[in-house]
Amino acid sequence: MSEQFSRWDPVDQLQSEEDMAMYLDACLEEDPGDGSVVRAALNDIARAQGMTQLAKATGITREGLYKALSPTGNPEFSTILKVIKALKIKLHASAGGEPLATA
Repeated sequence: MSEQFSRWDPVDQLQSEEDMAMYLDACLEEDPGDGSVVRAALNDIARAQGMTQLAKATGITREGLYKALSPTGNPEFSTILKVIKALKIKLHASAGGEPLATA
């Protein structure tokens, strides 16, 4: 008998606004610096809330959102801010430890 596996989708785990915020926070911590993990997290959260609803809230077309948040997307920072605001997620800054070295 062979094992059967189903594809895991983080969207299935994003049930509440708190889940979504914690997921994005973890992805912000783990992003390698190119935005790929954050972009993927925003795509997952957008799909969990409904891309059509998000398109209406941001004023960006569904197709535009899918493209911007896709693995090959390169959204402008203003697009990211619109998406975050529409998802009702707040970003906060805090000191991260050691300051950058100066020359």
